[in-house]
Amino acid sequence: MKRYIFKSICAISVVCGFTALASCELDREPETVLADNTFWKSETDLRGACNKLYVDLPGFDHDKRADDIVGSSPNSTSNGNWSVPATAGDWTNPYNKIGVCNNIIEKAAAAPLSDAQKNRWMAEAYFFRAYHFFDLVKKYGDVPLILKAFDSTEDPDIKMARTPREQVIQQCYDDLRFAEEWLPDIDNVSSASDWGRVSKSAARGLMTRIGLYEGTFVKYHSLSGDSKAHLKVAIDAAERLINSGKHALYSNFQKLFYFDGEGRQNKENVFVKVYGPNGAGATITHGNSRQLENGVSVTRQAINQFLCTDGLPREKSQLAVIPETQYDDVFTNRDPRLAMTIYHTKEEAYKGGYQPFSNQHGNGYGIKKGFMLDEWTTNSKESVDKMIIRYAEVLLSYAEALYEYNGSISDAQLDKTVNAVRARSGFTARLTNDFAKANGLNILDEIRRERLVEFIDEGLRYNDIIRWKIAEKVLPVSILGLKYSEVDTSTKREDIQARLTTEGGMFKGQKVTDQADIYVIEEGSTRNFDPARDYYYPIPTYEIATSEGSVVQNPGWN
Repeated sequence: MKRYIFKSICAISVVCGFTALASCELDREPETVLADNTFWKSETDLRGACNKLYVDLPGFDHDKRADDIVGSSPNSTSNGNWSVPATAGDWTNPYNKIGVCNNIIEKAAAAPLSDAQKNRWMAEAYFFRAYHFFDLVKKYGDVPLILKAFDSTEDPDIKMARTPREQVIQQCYDDLRFAEEWLPDIDNVSSASDWGRVSKSAARGLMTRIGLYEGTFVKYHSLSGDSKAHLKVAIDAAERLINSGKHALYSNFQKLFYFDGEGRQNKENVFVKVYGPNGAGATITHGNSRQLENGVSVTRQAINQFLCTDGLPREKSQLAVIPETQYDDVFTNRDPRLAMTIYHTKEEAYKGGYQPFSNQHGNGYGIKKGFMLDEWTTNSKESVDKMIIRYAEVLLSYAEALYEYNGSISDAQLDKTVNAVRARSGFTARLTNDFAKANGLNILDEIRRERLVEFIDEGLRYNDIIRWKIAEKVLPVSILGLKYSEVDTSTKREDIQARLTTEGGMFKGQKVTDQADIYVIEEGSTRNFDPARDYYYPIPTYEIATSEGSVVQNPGWN
């Protein structure tokens, strides 16, 4: 089947030069028997084959499926207006990449090398296989667990049925345990020629992410698996990473997303995709375009989650400015990360000075985080490495897993996780158990809040609301954007009046916020989320048909 095929000959081209990859048709039906008998003889061969795994890593994009960011047009997954596709890269692409991993594992195992030499490179393939299977499980749930490379179109496993998600996730853990054992320490992949290659830290970080996801998904979706067993995997992996002493929070949240935060000198980097100018010593050959320039904006829903400087939510704090009279009031007495995430009016870090409602991609708040004016001015592109897993995520995942596992978390544990992440940005308000009790706060809700404000536009929010089973609450509502103020913009009120809330936050007879003049990006009446259907992606009809019925559709999508 198309989704599982990997042409072995493509592995050869990654050694000879990546320009040849364009001609390798990874999803074409292969010849009956594939062979690459002249390859897989040396560590150089194995390293070169593994380079393909890094090319296949997803690049920079903006995940607009959740409620934290919006683009210029509605996202069909976010607003629930999607349907069963004939084909989909969400299914096919991971399986093609898994095919590459399986081929490397099989061929490397038979290479005329020592076990240590072979295992070093097989570990990379095991890591990426787990990475891609987890991607599939998050979207589809049960998926066919393909653990071999196909050398014949007659292989019956090409039409394999879906494997229970628990079995797939356990395989991910097994793959990552192998990877953790045999991958080098991160300090040993810090040179110019090796930076970006996966390490023990990356394996631990991914195991933390998977364990937390599955532990909470099983719990909140009432699945039959052992939620605590998954949470324990996350806790143990996070502790191994934390106790390794190899990582720390970068001192400057603002500069974390710029060139200042690149490379091994930034101990927050756990797993990155390398960008930047090509070099002879680079881990892989790659383009240098991130193309992040102002492609999205931040919703009011996300803005409202930033705490006030007293550590309280804006709806509880006496320091909150409600209602705001002009745009910049939103920054008054707030978590410093807010000013590091979105622009002030006329801020020169934005091209031409930031002006609300001017080319704002949905009329949300202009996102400052990660945008470099000098890069955009030079070539309209950005070339900073993409942080796929960073240490702050491990710390906040550890805090959440501890609370979910034990039903509580100590102040000392909060200081090492949530409060450390806050303090890095200059936010001095501490979350403690006594503070939460005194102010009617829920510790778990506050840990979840930290994930939202810390990781806006880093691709985590959608997966969080899915695993927590709150998508049905936060997605089918009016998506809100900018506060309108005549003194802050050249946009005339009459031009957008129909999209602004009125006194008390009313819009078309419904209360959607707490004040007037908030721009409504998408009306709630146009947004849907079916909890019986939309927590899983629809499986493409092509995959069901070519499996001859072995693969069945997810509930609600028939």
